[in-house]
Parts: sequence; C-alpha cells; structure tokens
Amino acid sequence: MQLALCQTTPLHGDIETGFTRLDTMTRAAAQAGAGMIVFPELYLPGYNQPGLHDTLSQPLGGEWFTRVAGIARDAGCGITLGWAERDGDTVYNAATAFAADGTMLGHYRKIQLFGPMENASFAPGDAFCTFDLNGMRTALMICYDVEFAPHVRALAEDGVKLILVPTANPVDFPHVSGALVPARAAEMDLTIAYTNYCGPEGDVIFGGRSVIVGPDAIPLASAGPGPALLIADLDRPVPDAIRSTQLADFKKV
Repeated sequence: MQLALCQTTPLHGDIETGFTRLDTMTRAAAQAGAGMIVFPELYLPGYNQPGLHDTLSQPLGGEWFTRVAGIARDAGCGITLGWAERDGDTVYNAATAFAADGTMLGHYRKIQLFGPMENASFAPGDAFCTFDLNGMRTALMICYDVEFAPHVRALAEDGVKLILVPTANPVDFPHVSGALVPARAAEMDLTIAYTNYCGPEGDVIFGGRSVIVGPDAIPLASAGPGPALLIADLDRPVPDAIRSTQLADFKKV
C-alpha cells in the first residue's frame, strides 16, 4: 500500500481554499498511486484559529464531512484530516479517515490536549479509534497523543500496525518527528505517518518535517521545512531480527 502525506501552509480560516487544496492534493496523490492521503491537525478551519473553532465547527456528517467524502470518492483515494467537530455544546479536536469510496473508516477525538489554547477550545476525547486499511490494522491519533508511549503501546497491544497522525507541531519542537516518532514506531513494531504544517499562522510558526517512519525507525519518506507531498510504499520489508519484541518481553516490577 502506498500512503501520502500533505505538508502544507495553514489556511488561516479560508475554508474554500482548503477544499480546493484538498481536492488538488488528493488527486495528485491518487495519480501517484497512493490509497490514502493524510492532512494536518485542524486542517478545517485551521489550528491557531481559536475564534473560529467554536463558530465554524461542524457536526459529524455535516457539510465538511460530506464534501471531504465526495472528494475522496471522486479522486479514488482515501483522506484523513483533522477538523473542529461540534457535538451539541461541545467542540472536539477531531480527525476522520475516509475510504477511497467516501465511506467513513474511523473517527477520533484528541485525548491529549496541548497548551492553553487547545484546553480552552476543546473537550478531550476518551477513546481510541482503530479500523482496517487495506488489510492493515490502523489507528488515528492527533499530534501530542503520539508522544505518550502508553497510548501507542495500548494500540500495539490491540494489534495496530499503522498510526495516522495529523499534527500541528511548532518549529521549536523538531525532536518530535526526529526522535520521538521514530522511537514510538521502533518500540512497538509499527509504522507512524506524522503530517505537519509549515510556515506561520498568527503567532505560531510550524516546523514541517513530516515523516513516515517504519518499525526499524528509518524514515520511508520525510519532508523539510516547506510544502511537500510525500508518498511512500508501506510494504518495504523489515528483517525480523531487528524488529522490537518489547510487547512480548516486557516485565513489570
């Protein structure tokens, strides 16, 4: 299976530009052979847009949901993206994965909210999300979630082999994609696809450096600090001799 990541500049609340970009990049990924493309955290309406998270957030199955599903179906390529989800009076930092036929594969609400803005804007989620993607047990996480080894371990114990992670990582934290994500993948013998923004949004500058990293901690594809479309083949073999056996070997003390 081929997987694509879209590292892009923030939308600054421009929803129509967001859908145009979503359509263009999804079609490009499909033409390159990808079966799924992953966009950043809170792609709609934007990450550092606290004034819009409440006013523009939408319900599951609403207009944004329907339009993204249609783009996936028309392009013949799955889409995973972050967005602000409204459920009654509550707003969540959410991510949804759509199959290539536009049906929903999975929906997730961020558990580990990061910093004052997120904690003021969103309620935390309380459950993991797993689904089958082309025969591979797959999970969704969002940004800060993947930095918590116990969460990644819980997913690995459930048989997950691929984690899709929309993120919004500032430029001051390059160690996340450079060290923590590879460590989480190697520890738990799985693949992690970590998709970031690049460039400024208000008083935040995003660092790019999106990465798809395999269970040997070696990147299958990685980006620099600017816009990029990454595509990687997830079927690259990893020798059994170097795969982690932590799940089987761990001893509690």
